[in-house]
Amino acid sequence: MASKPARATARGAADLQLDHAVLRELRERLPAIAATTVAAVVDEVPDYRGALGGLAGDTIERAVQMAIAGFLKLAGGGRDVDASTPLGPTREGAYALGRGEARGGRSMDSLLAAYRVGARVSWRELAAAAAGAGLTAATMAKFAELLFAYIDELSAASVAGHTDELTTSGRVRDRYRERLGQQLLARAGADVLAAAAARAEWTPPTSLTAVLLPAAEARRAVASLHADTLQVGEDLQGIEDADPDHPLTLLLVPDADGTGRRHLLRQLRGRHAVVGPPRPWAQARSSYDRAVRTAALARPSRTGAALDTEQHLADLVLTADSEALADLRDHALAPLADLSPGTRERLAETLLSWLLHQGRREEVAAALHVHPQTVRYRMGQLRGLYGDRLTDPAVVRELVLALSPTPTP
Repeated sequence: MASKPARATARGAADLQLDHAVLRELRERLPAIAATTVAAVVDEVPDYRGALGGLAGDTIERAVQMAIAGFLKLAGGGRDVDASTPLGPTREGAYALGRGEARGGRSMDSLLAAYRVGARVSWRELAAAAAGAGLTAATMAKFAELLFAYIDELSAASVAGHTDELTTSGRVRDRYRERLGQQLLARAGADVLAAAAARAEWTPPTSLTAVLLPAAEARRAVASLHADTLQVGEDLQGIEDADPDHPLTLLLVPDADGTGRRHLLRQLRGRHAVVGPPRPWAQARSSYDRAVRTAALARPSRTGAALDTEQHLADLVLTADSEALADLRDHALAPLADLSPGTRERLAETLLSWLLHQGRREEVAAALHVHPQTVRYRMGQLRGLYGDRLTDPAVVRELVLALSPTPTP
């Protein structure tokens, strides 16, 4: 079905009757009219200012000449014009112009402004030539109606081309950026990453911060983050036992350190997100690995705050090597091994509290909800088991690590 502008153009062409002498006069004036129109566009539309003689100027001139020639052909078509048939090459040229202007970085507003200026100036010049050729007032009115309907159709085609180009280029860029994110996870070399960043039209930041969150929440989260945030939604590496019904998405957020990190955590409040540490952009895999490990051992906050890996560093250290931790516990807690389970548990709890409170008996008693004399009695037992080793800093460090509870998911 023909568009409204196309139907209006066809009706106007059917109503207009221009004889061959008038058309010949207008065609002879075409180069001059096109040159005047181009000069006006270049002079009045900021994005095209100074374009004469350059590539943009050549593009505008070709487009204007094609448009006016197409209009004159249409104006001479009379009743042979089919309302269901688009303007063919002229309309396709307008569509291609819209795509080209989008690729050149010019906005749709600039493109429409160029059409407005072009319509005004070309009408003025064509009207002067038509009046000189003896067109009647009634025919001039139809002539004007046809011209502006025609310009509406061409501008609609250019807008469609501009929109399609931005949509297509945006999808391509998004694919390149996801590929860049995958290469960062794969620890690709510096040359590969630099080439991938250039292909994705992505300027490398100082740092990247990994954010893991459910795919269903990713789109809304991305909208509030840095425009150059990378998103990797498939084939995430290092995540075991992933729930296929609730897949995770990785976001790599540029320059989210210092005050930027506080802003990032605020933006993610209320989402089931895990936020890794900032790392130099080419080492983003390190931030991702930290986020994955934290997600495996910590639960989301009841307050709705994002899970900040920086708040779980001790837990991450404790769980970094489970076999080494088990061996350390066997070694450090060997003096308690022969005690009954109940006694061993009470003394271990007292010893950890005593070490953490630096031997302040009242504070230890308050933390354990026991009488200070109970603390004194238990510490007497522990000194009997450990002797002077409880004053050795190296032993104290081992005991604190060995007695600290292991975080569980």
